[in-house]
Amino acid sequence: MDIESFMLAENGWVPNNDRLPVVVYHAALKGEGGDLAERIEALFADHGWPPDWRDGVFDYHHYHSTAHEALGVFSGKATLELGGPDGRRIEVSTGDALLLPVGTGHRRISASDDFQVVGAYPQGMHWDICREAPDEAVRARMAALPDPRHDPVTGETGIRTGA
Repeated sequence: MDIESFMLAENGWVPNNDRLPVVVYHAALKGEGGDLAERIEALFADHGWPPDWRDGVFDYHHYHSTAHEALGVFSGKATLELGGPDGRRIEVSTGDALLLPVGTGHRRISASDDFQVVGAYPQGMHWDICREAPDEAVRARMAALPDPRHDPVTGETGIRTGA
């Protein structure tokens, strides 16, 4: 597994996260389809990130203000844009996973017809969808959100710092 982490600065209306990095786990798991989806769900759950859904990634810029998010690709490939308009583009494919800290903008630019991910959030956190600049209440909510207790893929305490 190749692990990449990076910080994203605030970008226009997208707040991103100035404390926690985005983490991309290339080739985190082998396999494909339903079996891989089940293994990703079990991996996330074992590390305190109960799986919540299976689907694609929205094609519009958005972020979550109430939860950190883990995504595990169990089918296909896609180009995602992280950080908001004109943000960082990354390629993901079957077996990859991502950790998106609260506030991280993301969208799908393109994808294969079979692109599917598992979405998970730390125990007790529930996601929302934000498509506009955060007001002071949203900023306060994001700042008060606790850091993840465990990495969703490796299970390590906390998450790795930006590199």
